[in-house]
Amino acid sequence: MRLAFKIRDTISALFGVRRIGGFSGKRRDHVREGDYLDFFLVERIEANMLVLTARDNHLDVMTCITTGAGSVSITASVITKNFFGRLYMLPVGPAHRLIVWNLLKRLKHSVR
Repeated sequence: MRLAFKIRDTISALFGVRRIGGFSGKRRDHVREGDYLDFFLVERIEANMLVLTARDNHLDVMTCITTGAGSVSITASVITKNFFGRLYMLPVGPAHRLIVWNLLKRLKHSVR
């Protein structure tokens, strides 16, 4: 993941996208709306829902994590704003699906 973020930051910086550096791995005991979790803004928190956003000149991303009835669901929405945003999503979209699928798979095994 670190290498993927490093590649992302290097290429994206050429197009004016700010570097995000990846995930810190820091554990947070308390999070409120308006806080940042790494590069994501916490937009909404409820007992069974967390909504995170990230916005820049090229795209807007919203990720919603919900829980209930013994399940976890992650839904992402991306709005591309220009050519670079669309180009960026060509490799990133499929990669994110694999990453999230693997994370959920590991979560499932750790809960068992």
